[in-house]
Amino acid sequence: MSAQDTYIGAIDQGTTGTRFMVFDHDGQVVTSAYERHEQIYPEPGWVEHDATEIWEKTQGVVTDALESGGVDAEQLEAIGVTNQRETTLVWDRESGAPVHNAIVWQDRRTTDRVEELEADGLVGEIREKTGLEADAYFSATKVEWLLDNADPIKTQRARPADLRERAADGELCMGTIDAWLIYNLTGNHITEITNASRTMLFDIHDVDWDDELLEEFRIPEAMLPDVRPSSDDDLYGHTDPDGFLGAEIPVAGAFGDQQAALFGQTCFDPGDAKNTYGTGSFFLTNTGETAETSENGLLTTIGFQRSGEPVQYALEGAIFVTGAAIEWLEDVGLIDDAADTEDMARSVDSTDGVYMVPAFTGMGAPHWDGHARGTIVGMTRGTSPEHLVRATLESIAFQTRDVAEAMEADTGYEIDRLQVDGGAVKNNFLCQQQADIVGAEIVRPEVDETTALGSAYAAGLAVGYWDSVNELRENWAVDREFTPDRDVEGIDERYDDWLRAVDRSLDWAESGGGGL
Repeated sequence: MSAQDTYIGAIDQGTTGTRFMVFDHDGQVVTSAYERHEQIYPEPGWVEHDATEIWEKTQGVVTDALESGGVDAEQLEAIGVTNQRETTLVWDRESGAPVHNAIVWQDRRTTDRVEELEADGLVGEIREKTGLEADAYFSATKVEWLLDNADPIKTQRARPADLRERAADGELCMGTIDAWLIYNLTGNHITEITNASRTMLFDIHDVDWDDELLEEFRIPEAMLPDVRPSSDDDLYGHTDPDGFLGAEIPVAGAFGDQQAALFGQTCFDPGDAKNTYGTGSFFLTNTGETAETSENGLLTTIGFQRSGEPVQYALEGAIFVTGAAIEWLEDVGLIDDAADTEDMARSVDSTDGVYMVPAFTGMGAPHWDGHARGTIVGMTRGTSPEHLVRATLESIAFQTRDVAEAMEADTGYEIDRLQVDGGAVKNNFLCQQQADIVGAEIVRPEVDETTALGSAYAAGLAVGYWDSVNELRENWAVDREFTPDRDVEGIDERYDDWLRAVDRSLDWAESGGGGL
Protein backbone atom coordinates (compact mmCIF):
# COMPACT_ATOMS: atom_id res chain seq x y z
CA MET A 1 0.00 0.00 0.00
CA SER A 2 1.58 3.32 -1.05
CA ALA A 3 1.92 6.32 1.27
CA GLN A 4 -0.70 8.12 -0.84
CA ASP A 5 -3.23 5.44 0.09
CA THR A 6 -2.83 5.70 3.87
CA TYR A 7 -4.33 8.15 6.30
CA ILE A 8 -4.65 9.18 9.96
CA GLY A 9 -8.02 9.11 11.69
CA ALA A 10 -9.11 11.47 14.46
CA ILE A 11 -11.98 11.01 16.90
CA ASP A 12 -13.11 14.44 18.09
CA GLN A 13 -15.50 13.91 20.99
CA GLY A 14 -16.99 17.29 21.89
CA THR A 15 -19.53 18.72 24.28
CA THR A 16 -22.47 18.48 21.90
CA GLY A 17 -21.43 15.71 19.54
CA THR A 18 -18.78 13.41 18.11
CA ARG A 19 -16.92 13.75 14.84
CA PHE A 20 -14.54 11.40 13.05
CA MET A 21 -12.22 12.88 10.46
CA VAL A 22 -9.66 11.27 8.17
CA PHE A 23 -6.61 13.32 7.12
CA ASP A 24 -4.02 12.83 4.41
CA HIS A 25 -0.32 13.77 4.39
CA ASP A 26 -1.15 17.38 3.51
CA GLY A 27 -3.39 17.69 6.56
CA GLN A 28 -6.47 17.88 4.33
CA VAL A 29 -9.79 16.25 5.22
CA VAL A 30 -10.53 13.12 3.20
CA THR A 31 -13.84 12.21 4.83
CA SER A 32 -15.77 12.96 8.00
CA ALA A 33 -18.99 12.23 9.85
CA TYR A 34 -20.71 13.82 12.85
CA GLU A 35 -23.49 12.96 15.31
CA ARG A 36 -24.93 14.93 18.20
CA HIS A 37 -25.64 13.36 21.59
CA GLU A 38 -28.15 14.20 24.28
CA GLN A 39 -27.57 16.98 26.81
CA ILE A 40 -29.01 15.93 30.18
CA TYR A 41 -30.00 18.60 32.74
CA PRO A 42 -31.19 16.81 35.93
CA GLU A 43 -31.32 20.04 37.95
CA PRO A 44 -30.53 23.72 37.34
CA GLY A 45 -26.76 24.09 36.87
CA TRP A 46 -26.26 20.33 36.39
CA VAL A 47 -25.12 18.96 33.02
CA GLU A 48 -24.59 15.27 32.24
CA HIS A 49 -23.84 13.01 29.27
CA ASP A 50 -24.60 9.34 28.78
CA ALA A 51 -21.10 7.89 28.28
CA THR A 52 -22.50 4.71 26.72
CA GLU A 53 -24.32 6.83 24.13
CA ILE A 54 -21.06 8.69 23.43
CA TRP A 55 -19.24 5.42 22.74
CA GLU A 56 -22.07 4.19 20.52
CA LYS A 57 -22.07 7.47 18.57
CA THR A 58 -18.28 7.26 18.27
CA GLN A 59 -18.48 3.85 16.65
CA GLY A 60 -21.22 5.17 14.37
CA VAL A 61 -19.33 8.19 13.08
CA VAL A 62 -16.13 6.21 12.52
CA THR A 63 -18.03 3.63 10.48
CA ASP A 64 -20.03 6.26 8.57
CA ALA A 65 -16.98 8.37 7.67
CA LEU A 66 -15.01 5.40 6.39
CA GLU A 67 -17.95 4.13 4.33
CA SER A 68 -18.85 7.51 2.84
CA GLY A 69 -15.22 8.25 1.98
CA GLY A 70 -14.50 4.84 0.51
CA VAL A 71 -11.69 4.34 3.01
CA ASP A 72 -10.92 0.91 4.43
CA ALA A 73 -9.98 0.73 8.11
CA GLU A 74 -6.72 -0.98 7.10
CA GLN A 75 -5.70 2.27 5.36
CA LEU A 76 -5.53 4.05 8.73
CA GLU A 77 -1.95 4.09 9.97
CA ALA A 78 -3.09 5.38 13.36
CA ILE A 79 -5.98 6.96 15.25
CA GLY A 80 -5.80 10.04 17.45
CA VAL A 81 -8.35 11.05 20.07
CA THR A 82 -9.38 14.49 21.24
CA ASN A 83 -12.10 15.26 23.73
CA GLN A 84 -14.12 17.72 25.74
CA ARG A 85 -11.89 18.28 28.74
CA GLU A 86 -12.78 17.94 32.43
CA THR A 87 -15.97 15.98 31.71
CA THR A 88 -15.57 13.01 34.03
CA LEU A 89 -16.96 9.54 34.61
CA VAL A 90 -16.40 6.42 36.69
CA TRP A 91 -16.89 2.94 35.26
CA ASP A 92 -16.56 -0.71 36.22
CA ARG A 93 -13.15 -1.97 35.13
CA GLU A 94 -14.37 -5.48 34.27
CA SER A 95 -17.73 -4.85 32.62
CA GLY A 96 -17.01 -1.38 31.24
CA ALA A 97 -20.37 -0.12 32.52
CA PRO A 98 -20.45 3.48 33.82
CA VAL A 99 -21.73 3.78 37.39
CA HIS A 100 -23.46 7.08 36.54
CA ASN A 101 -23.76 9.56 33.70
CA ALA A 102 -20.61 11.55 32.97
CA ILE A 103 -20.56 14.93 34.71
CA VAL A 104 -19.86 17.61 32.10
CA TRP A 105 -17.26 20.36 32.44
CA GLN A 106 -20.04 22.97 32.54
CA ASP A 107 -21.68 21.35 35.58
CA ARG A 108 -21.86 23.49 38.76
CA ARG A 109 -23.18 20.95 41.31
CA THR A 110 -19.93 20.97 43.31
CA THR A 111 -19.66 24.75 43.72
CA ASP A 112 -20.32 24.40 47.48
CA ARG A 113 -17.40 21.96 47.73
CA VAL A 114 -15.16 24.52 46.05
CA GLU A 115 -16.25 27.08 48.64
CA GLU A 116 -15.14 24.62 51.34
CA LEU A 117 -11.72 24.46 49.71
CA GLU A 118 -11.58 28.25 49.75
CA ALA A 119 -12.60 28.35 53.42
CA ASP A 120 -9.93 25.76 54.25
CA GLY A 121 -7.25 27.86 52.61
CA LEU A 122 -6.42 25.30 49.91
CA VAL A 123 -6.87 27.50 46.84
CA GLY A 124 -3.23 28.63 46.77
CA GLU A 125 -1.89 25.11 47.13
CA ILE A 126 -4.15 23.86 44.35
CA ARG A 127 -3.07 26.70 42.06
CA GLU A 128 0.61 26.15 42.84
CA LYS A 129 0.51 22.42 42.10
CA THR A 130 -2.00 22.18 39.26
CA GLY A 131 -1.91 25.63 37.67
CA LEU A 132 -5.70 25.75 38.02
CA GLU A 133 -8.18 27.85 39.94
CA ALA A 134 -10.19 25.85 42.46
CA ASP A 135 -13.44 25.48 40.55
CA ALA A 136 -16.27 23.03 39.92
CA TYR A 137 -15.17 23.15 36.25
CA PHE A 138 -12.39 20.64 36.88
CA SER A 139 -12.58 16.89 37.46
CA ALA A 140 -11.56 16.44 41.10
CA THR A 141 -14.83 17.47 42.75
CA LYS A 142 -16.79 15.62 40.05
CA VAL A 143 -15.06 12.30 40.87
CA GLU A 144 -15.58 12.95 44.57
CA TRP A 145 -19.30 13.57 43.97
CA LEU A 146 -19.64 10.41 41.88
CA LEU A 147 -18.03 8.25 44.55
CA ASP A 148 -20.33 9.73 47.17
CA ASN A 149 -23.56 9.79 45.18
CA ALA A 150 -23.58 7.44 42.17
CA ASP A 151 -26.24 4.75 42.23
CA PRO A 152 -24.49 1.43 42.96
CA ILE A 153 -27.27 -0.46 41.17
CA LYS A 154 -25.78 0.80 37.90
CA THR A 155 -22.63 -1.21 38.53
CA GLN A 156 -24.78 -4.27 37.71
CA ARG A 157 -23.59 -6.32 40.66
CA ALA A 158 -25.85 -8.59 42.67
CA ARG A 159 -24.53 -7.11 45.92
CA PRO A 160 -22.99 -3.74 45.13
CA ALA A 161 -20.26 -2.82 47.56
CA ASP A 162 -19.60 0.76 48.59
CA LEU A 163 -18.22 2.63 45.57
CA ARG A 164 -15.26 3.99 47.50
CA GLU A 165 -14.39 0.51 48.73
CA ARG A 166 -14.60 -0.85 45.18
CA ALA A 167 -12.53 2.07 43.88
CA ALA A 168 -9.81 1.39 46.48
CA ASP A 169 -9.74 -2.25 45.36
CA GLY A 170 -9.13 -1.17 41.77
CA GLU A 171 -12.51 -2.42 40.57
CA LEU A 172 -13.50 1.03 39.27
CA CYS A 173 -11.83 3.32 36.76
CA MET A 174 -12.05 7.09 36.66
CA GLY A 175 -11.17 9.25 33.73
CA THR A 176 -11.98 12.06 31.39
CA ILE A 177 -13.52 11.26 28.02
CA ASP A 178 -10.15 10.51 26.39
CA ALA A 179 -9.58 7.71 28.92
CA TRP A 180 -13.10 6.37 28.31
CA LEU A 181 -12.58 6.24 24.54
CA ILE A 182 -9.07 4.76 24.79
CA TYR A 183 -10.40 2.10 27.19
CA ASN A 184 -13.16 1.16 24.75
CA LEU A 185 -10.82 1.23 21.74
CA THR A 186 -7.90 -0.68 23.27
CA GLY A 187 -8.96 -2.15 26.62
CA ASN A 188 -6.26 -0.09 28.38
CA HIS A 189 -6.87 2.43 31.18
CA ILE A 190 -4.77 5.37 29.97
CA THR A 191 -5.15 9.13 29.93
CA GLU A 192 -3.12 11.71 28.05
CA ILE A 193 -1.04 14.31 29.87
CA THR A 194 -2.96 17.46 28.88
CA ASN A 195 -6.18 15.85 30.06
CA ALA A 196 -4.53 14.77 33.32
CA SER A 197 -3.46 18.38 33.84
CA ARG A 198 -7.13 19.45 33.87
CA THR A 199 -8.29 17.17 36.67
CA MET A 200 -7.10 19.34 39.60
CA LEU A 201 -5.37 16.16 40.83
CA PHE A 202 -2.17 16.35 38.77
CA ASP A 203 1.01 18.23 39.70
CA ILE A 204 2.08 19.84 36.43
CA HIS A 205 5.60 20.50 37.73
CA ASP A 206 6.33 17.01 39.07
CA VAL A 207 4.28 15.61 36.14
CA ASP A 208 2.46 13.08 38.33
CA TRP A 209 -0.72 12.54 40.32
CA ASP A 210 -0.50 14.43 43.62
CA ASP A 211 -0.90 12.32 46.77
CA GLU A 212 -2.14 15.20 48.94
CA LEU A 213 -4.84 16.22 46.47
CA LEU A 214 -5.95 12.61 46.08
CA GLU A 215 -6.25 12.43 49.86
CA GLU A 216 -8.18 15.70 50.04
CA PHE A 217 -10.78 14.45 47.56
CA ARG A 218 -10.65 10.86 48.87
CA ILE A 219 -9.85 9.45 45.43
CA PRO A 220 -8.01 6.10 45.57
CA GLU A 221 -4.89 5.87 43.43
CA ALA A 222 -6.02 2.41 42.26
CA MET A 223 -8.77 3.95 40.12
CA LEU A 224 -6.48 6.40 38.29
CA PRO A 225 -5.38 5.90 34.67
CA ASP A 226 -1.75 5.76 33.57
CA VAL A 227 -0.58 9.09 32.15
CA ARG A 228 1.10 9.12 28.72
CA PRO A 229 2.49 11.81 26.37
CA SER A 230 0.20 13.50 23.83
CA SER A 231 2.12 11.82 20.99
CA ASP A 232 3.05 8.38 22.28
CA ASP A 233 5.71 6.37 20.44
CA ASP A 234 4.87 3.41 22.72
CA LEU A 235 1.19 3.74 21.70
CA TYR A 236 -1.89 3.67 23.92
CA GLY A 237 -2.76 0.30 22.41
CA HIS A 238 -4.46 -1.13 19.32
CA THR A 239 -8.04 -1.54 18.27
CA ASP A 240 -9.44 -5.06 18.47
CA PRO A 241 -9.30 -6.77 15.05
CA ASP A 242 -12.52 -8.53 16.04
CA GLY A 243 -14.16 -5.27 17.05
CA PHE A 244 -16.31 -2.79 15.14
CA LEU A 245 -13.44 -1.67 12.88
CA GLY A 246 -12.35 -5.19 11.99
CA ALA A 247 -8.71 -4.08 12.01
CA GLU A 248 -5.81 -3.72 14.45
CA ILE A 249 -4.97 -0.01 14.32
CA PRO A 250 -2.56 1.83 16.63
CA VAL A 251 -4.11 4.44 18.91
CA ALA A 252 -1.08 6.69 19.17
CA GLY A 253 -2.06 10.24 20.11
CA ALA A 254 -4.54 12.14 22.22
CA PHE A 255 -5.21 15.66 23.44
CA GLY A 256 -7.68 17.65 25.44
CA ASP A 257 -9.56 19.57 22.77
CA GLN A 258 -8.03 22.99 23.37
CA GLN A 259 -4.47 21.71 23.42
CA ALA A 260 -5.29 19.73 20.28
CA ALA A 261 -6.27 23.00 18.58
CA LEU A 262 -3.02 24.62 19.78
CA PHE A 263 -1.11 21.75 18.16
CA GLY A 264 -3.30 21.72 15.06
CA GLN A 265 -2.69 25.45 14.63
CA THR A 266 1.07 24.63 14.76
CA CYS A 267 1.58 26.92 17.76
CA PHE A 268 4.84 25.16 18.59
CA ASP A 269 6.88 28.19 19.72
CA PRO A 270 6.66 30.40 22.84
CA GLY A 271 4.37 33.35 22.17
CA ASP A 272 2.23 31.57 19.58
CA ALA A 273 -1.46 32.06 20.46
CA LYS A 274 -4.78 30.62 19.32
CA ASN A 275 -8.42 30.96 20.29
CA THR A 276 -10.97 28.21 19.66
CA TYR A 277 -14.65 29.17 19.44
CA GLY A 278 -16.83 26.22 20.38
CA THR A 279 -19.44 25.79 23.10
CA GLY A 280 -17.06 27.97 25.07
CA SER A 281 -13.90 29.72 23.90
CA PHE A 282 -10.40 28.81 24.92
CA PHE A 283 -7.47 31.15 24.37
CA LEU A 284 -4.05 29.50 24.75
CA THR A 285 -0.56 30.95 24.47
CA ASN A 286 2.48 28.67 24.25
CA THR A 287 5.01 29.46 27.02
CA GLY A 288 7.56 26.78 26.12
CA GLU A 289 9.22 24.77 28.88
CA THR A 290 8.29 27.41 31.47
CA ALA A 291 5.11 27.02 33.50
CA GLU A 292 4.21 30.71 33.79
CA THR A 293 2.24 31.68 36.89
CA SER A 294 -0.70 33.96 36.18
CA GLU A 295 -1.42 37.00 38.29
CA ASN A 296 -4.51 37.81 36.25
CA GLY A 297 -6.91 34.88 36.51
CA LEU A 298 -5.48 32.68 33.77
CA LEU A 299 -4.70 28.98 34.07
CA THR A 300 -1.27 27.43 33.78
CA THR A 301 -1.63 24.18 31.90
CA ILE A 302 0.31 21.59 29.94
CA GLY A 303 0.23 22.44 26.23
CA PHE A 304 1.63 19.21 24.81
CA GLN A 305 4.33 16.58 25.18
CA ARG A 306 5.94 14.35 22.61
CA SER A 307 7.55 11.04 23.59
CA GLY A 308 10.97 11.54 25.11
CA GLU A 309 10.73 15.34 25.04
CA PRO A 310 10.12 17.92 27.79
CA VAL A 311 6.61 19.06 28.64
CA GLN A 312 5.57 22.26 26.84
CA TYR A 313 3.35 24.58 28.88
CA ALA A 314 0.68 27.14 28.03
CA LEU A 315 -1.34 29.88 29.67
CA GLU A 316 -5.06 29.56 29.08
CA GLY A 317 -8.07 31.77 29.34
CA ALA A 318 -11.15 29.56 29.62
CA ILE A 319 -14.39 31.29 28.59
CA PHE A 320 -17.34 29.10 29.50
CA VAL A 321 -20.04 30.32 27.10
CA THR A 322 -19.60 31.64 23.58
CA GLY A 323 -21.07 29.29 20.95
CA ALA A 324 -23.56 28.17 23.60
CA ALA A 325 -24.84 31.76 23.69
CA ILE A 326 -25.67 31.51 19.98
CA GLU A 327 -27.45 28.21 20.69
CA TRP A 328 -29.44 30.05 23.37
CA LEU A 329 -30.56 32.61 20.79
CA GLU A 330 -31.93 29.70 18.78
CA ASP A 331 -33.50 28.05 21.83
CA VAL A 332 -35.51 31.16 22.69
CA GLY A 333 -36.59 31.77 19.11
CA LEU A 334 -34.57 34.89 18.31
CA ILE A 335 -32.92 33.09 15.40
CA ASP A 336 -33.79 30.02 13.35
CA ASP A 337 -30.22 29.01 12.66
CA ALA A 338 -26.73 30.11 13.76
CA ALA A 339 -26.02 31.20 10.19
CA ASP A 340 -28.70 33.91 10.59
CA THR A 341 -26.65 35.85 13.13
CA GLU A 342 -24.25 37.50 10.68
CA ASP A 343 -26.92 39.18 8.55
CA MET A 344 -29.00 40.11 11.60
CA ALA A 345 -26.01 41.70 13.34
CA ARG A 346 -25.08 43.66 10.21
CA SER A 347 -28.65 44.94 9.81
CA VAL A 348 -28.18 47.35 12.74
CA ASP A 349 -25.38 49.89 13.20
CA SER A 350 -24.77 48.99 16.83
CA THR A 351 -26.31 47.20 19.78
CA ASP A 352 -27.98 50.50 20.72
CA GLY A 353 -26.35 50.33 24.15
CA VAL A 354 -27.31 46.71 24.89
CA TYR A 355 -24.75 44.36 26.47
CA MET A 356 -25.27 40.64 26.90
CA VAL A 357 -23.14 38.75 29.46
CA PRO A 358 -23.65 35.03 28.73
CA ALA A 359 -22.74 33.79 32.20
CA PHE A 360 -25.17 30.86 32.04
CA THR A 361 -22.78 28.59 33.99
CA GLY A 362 -20.79 31.26 35.79
CA MET A 363 -17.84 33.26 34.53
CA GLY A 364 -14.47 31.74 33.71
CA ALA A 365 -11.23 33.59 33.07
CA PRO A 366 -10.28 36.11 34.19
CA HIS A 367 -13.29 36.68 36.52
CA TRP A 368 -13.80 33.17 37.98
CA ASP A 369 -17.21 33.52 39.55
CA GLY A 370 -19.32 30.37 39.70
CA HIS A 371 -22.28 32.40 40.98
CA ALA A 372 -22.42 34.78 38.01
CA ARG A 373 -25.46 34.37 35.79
CA GLY A 374 -26.55 35.48 32.33
CA THR A 375 -27.38 39.18 32.20
CA ILE A 376 -28.70 41.60 29.58
CA VAL A 377 -28.40 45.31 30.36
CA GLY A 378 -29.20 48.52 28.51
CA MET A 379 -32.48 47.44 26.91
CA THR A 380 -35.11 50.00 25.99
CA ARG A 381 -38.53 49.73 24.34
CA GLY A 382 -36.71 50.11 21.02
CA THR A 383 -34.46 47.08 21.55
CA SER A 384 -34.94 44.59 18.72
CA PRO A 385 -33.95 40.95 18.19
CA GLU A 386 -31.21 42.25 15.89
CA HIS A 387 -29.73 44.32 18.73
CA LEU A 388 -29.74 41.27 21.01
CA VAL A 389 -28.10 39.10 18.36
CA ARG A 390 -25.40 41.69 17.74
CA ALA A 391 -24.84 42.09 21.49
CA THR A 392 -24.43 38.31 21.81
CA LEU A 393 -21.79 38.20 19.06
CA GLU A 394 -20.01 41.18 20.59
CA SER A 395 -20.00 39.42 23.98
CA ILE A 396 -17.80 36.73 22.44
CA ALA A 397 -15.33 39.38 21.26
CA PHE A 398 -15.40 41.25 24.59
CA GLN A 399 -14.74 38.08 26.59
CA THR A 400 -11.78 37.38 24.32
CA ARG A 401 -10.41 40.88 25.00
CA ASP A 402 -10.75 40.18 28.74
CA VAL A 403 -8.42 37.22 28.28
CA ALA A 404 -6.08 38.92 25.79
CA GLU A 405 -5.39 41.75 28.23
CA ALA A 406 -4.73 39.27 31.03
CA MET A 407 -2.46 37.26 28.72
CA GLU A 408 -0.39 40.29 27.77
CA ALA A 409 -0.04 41.32 31.42
CA ASP A 410 1.12 37.84 32.49
CA THR A 411 3.49 36.96 29.66
CA GLY A 412 4.75 40.28 28.34
CA TYR A 413 3.92 39.01 24.84
CA GLU A 414 1.97 41.48 22.73
CA ILE A 415 -1.11 39.79 21.31
CA ASP A 416 -1.06 41.37 17.86
CA ARG A 417 -1.87 38.18 15.95
CA LEU A 418 -4.37 35.54 17.00
CA GLN A 419 -5.02 32.30 15.11
CA VAL A 420 -8.66 31.28 15.42
CA ASP A 421 -10.68 28.14 14.78
CA GLY A 422 -13.99 26.49 15.61
CA GLY A 423 -17.48 26.76 14.23
CA ALA A 424 -18.11 30.42 15.07
CA VAL A 425 -15.13 31.69 13.04
CA LYS A 426 -17.10 31.02 9.86
CA ASN A 427 -18.97 34.20 10.86
CA ASN A 428 -17.05 37.04 9.15
CA PHE A 429 -18.85 39.70 11.19
CA LEU A 430 -17.68 38.09 14.43
CA CYS A 431 -14.10 37.79 13.17
CA GLN A 432 -13.99 41.47 12.19
CA GLN A 433 -15.53 42.50 15.53
CA GLN A 434 -12.91 40.34 17.23
CA ALA A 435 -10.11 42.09 15.35
CA ASP A 436 -11.52 45.55 16.16
CA ILE A 437 -12.27 44.91 19.84
CA VAL A 438 -8.99 43.11 20.66
CA GLY A 439 -6.90 45.25 18.32
CA ALA A 440 -5.18 42.20 16.83
CA GLU A 441 -4.98 40.54 13.44
CA ILE A 442 -7.36 37.58 13.39
CA VAL A 443 -6.09 34.71 11.22
CA ARG A 444 -8.45 31.95 10.10
CA PRO A 445 -6.83 28.81 8.63
CA GLU A 446 -8.07 26.83 5.64
CA VAL A 447 -8.67 23.77 7.81
CA ASP A 448 -10.67 25.14 10.72
CA GLU A 449 -11.31 21.76 12.37
CA THR A 450 -7.94 22.14 14.07
CA THR A 451 -9.00 20.16 17.16
CA ALA A 452 -9.31 16.95 15.14
CA LEU A 453 -6.25 17.90 13.09
CA GLY A 454 -4.12 18.34 16.23
CA SER A 455 -4.93 14.87 17.51
CA ALA A 456 -4.26 13.43 14.04
CA TYR A 457 -0.88 15.17 14.01
CA ALA A 458 -0.05 13.71 17.45
CA ALA A 459 -0.91 10.18 16.32
CA GLY A 460 0.79 10.56 12.95
CA LEU A 461 4.06 11.82 14.45
CA ALA A 462 4.11 8.86 16.84
CA VAL A 463 3.95 6.30 14.02
CA GLY A 464 6.13 8.18 11.55
CA TYR A 465 3.35 9.25 9.17
CA TRP A 466 4.79 12.76 9.51
CA ASP A 467 8.52 13.12 10.20
CA SER A 468 8.67 16.42 12.06
CA VAL A 469 6.72 19.44 13.25
CA ASN A 470 8.29 21.43 10.40
CA GLU A 471 6.36 19.23 7.99
CA LEU A 472 3.19 20.15 9.88
CA ARG A 473 4.00 23.86 9.65
CA GLU A 474 4.18 23.51 5.87
CA ASN A 475 0.63 22.11 5.87
CA TRP A 476 -0.82 25.16 7.65
CA ALA A 477 -2.44 27.67 5.28
CA VAL A 478 -4.42 30.90 5.78
CA ASP A 479 -8.01 31.15 4.60
CA ARG A 480 -8.56 34.81 5.55
CA GLU A 481 -7.03 37.51 7.74
CA PHE A 482 -9.07 40.20 9.52
CA THR A 483 -7.20 43.43 10.26
CA PRO A 484 -8.38 45.84 12.99
CA ASP A 485 -10.25 48.84 11.62
CA ARG A 486 -8.46 51.69 13.33
CA ASP A 487 -11.19 54.13 12.25
CA VAL A 488 -13.82 52.49 14.45
CA GLU A 489 -14.53 54.90 17.30
CA GLY A 490 -15.41 54.22 20.90
CA ILE A 491 -13.98 50.69 21.21
CA ASP A 492 -12.41 51.39 24.60
CA GLU A 493 -15.56 53.10 25.88
CA ARG A 494 -17.67 50.13 24.77
CA TYR A 495 -15.24 47.79 26.50
CA ASP A 496 -15.56 49.80 29.73
CA ASP A 497 -19.35 49.47 29.48
CA TRP A 498 -18.91 45.72 28.92
CA LEU A 499 -16.96 45.50 32.18
CA ARG A 500 -19.77 47.38 33.96
CA ALA A 501 -22.23 44.82 32.59
CA VAL A 502 -20.01 41.97 33.82
CA ASP A 503 -20.04 43.52 37.29
CA ARG A 504 -23.85 43.34 37.27
CA SER A 505 -23.72 39.59 36.56
CA LEU A 506 -21.31 38.61 39.33
CA ASP A 507 -22.50 36.85 42.52
CA TRP A 508 -26.07 36.78 41.21
CA ALA A 509 -26.90 33.20 42.21
CA GLU A 510 -25.23 33.62 45.60
CA SER A 511 -27.15 36.81 46.37
CA GLY A 512 -30.47 35.15 45.63
CA GLY A 513 -31.23 36.90 42.37
CA GLY A 514 -32.65 40.14 43.66
CA GLY A 515 -36.11 39.06 44.77
CA LEU A 516 -38.47 41.71 46.11
